[in-house]
Amino acid sequence: MKPSLALATSLCLGAAALSAPSGPAMAQMALGDSGLTLTVTPAIASDYLFRGISQTRNRPAVQGTVDLQHDSGVYIGAFASNVTFPGSNARQELDLAAGYRFEVGGVSVDLGGVFYTYPGYSKPTGSYEYNYFEAIAKASYTLDPVKFLATAAYSPDFYFESGSAIYLEGGADVSLPGAFTLAGRFGYQWIDRNTRYGAPDYANWSVAVSREVFAGFTLTVGYYDTDLSKTECFAGTKLCDARAMVTLSRVF
Repeated sequence: MKPSLALATSLCLGAAALSAPSGPAMAQMALGDSGLTLTVTPAIASDYLFRGISQTRNRPAVQGTVDLQHDSGVYIGAFASNVTFPGSNARQELDLAAGYRFEVGGVSVDLGGVFYTYPGYSKPTGSYEYNYFEAIAKASYTLDPVKFLATAAYSPDFYFESGSAIYLEGGADVSLPGAFTLAGRFGYQWIDRNTRYGAPDYANWSVAVSREVFAGFTLTVGYYDTDLSKTECFAGTKLCDARAMVTLSRVF
């Protein structure tokens, strides 16, 4: 488990969130004549989910995404959030991303990688490593009013040293009357060493609605679930339960 939104769209996000709902449009600040564009997205959420699994033990999260992209399509970025895992002293997550974005035949493509880290975490003797890397490919195609999205991620050694892992996800964002956006996602996570990871391979899905509500604030409300039972979810925890989640973001 990323024990976590996909990163936001511009970052291959978490948020984070990668299975997170479609986020708000992000402010883009051109840095002079350097060809660089800076994007910053802070957010607060009632939970922090990564592929349908809570990273904060069903508690609120304060998060931020930073993305720096060159006109060539090369980018670097970072995502940060508080986390809380059962039996762990990890309290922060910092994800570092880099990659290349381009367009082919009307399809937007993002090829990159994310290194998930947990600053301040002290690994107990005999325990396993939290930090891990994923190579991620994302693609999107817009056929108004629908934007189709797909994500594929591969880790050679997933969270908790659980071996190779593959994640596939598909979904769509639909523009609705009244400036609302409806987002749906369905994904599946395969893990080599399920016993070490703490859960079997699983599916996750979500449906969310978002809209700018006032003064640049965007509110997202969604429903998220997995096919993991409580007994299958990390020694009987509630981290994999179905839940409603609310996120408030501000564009700067």
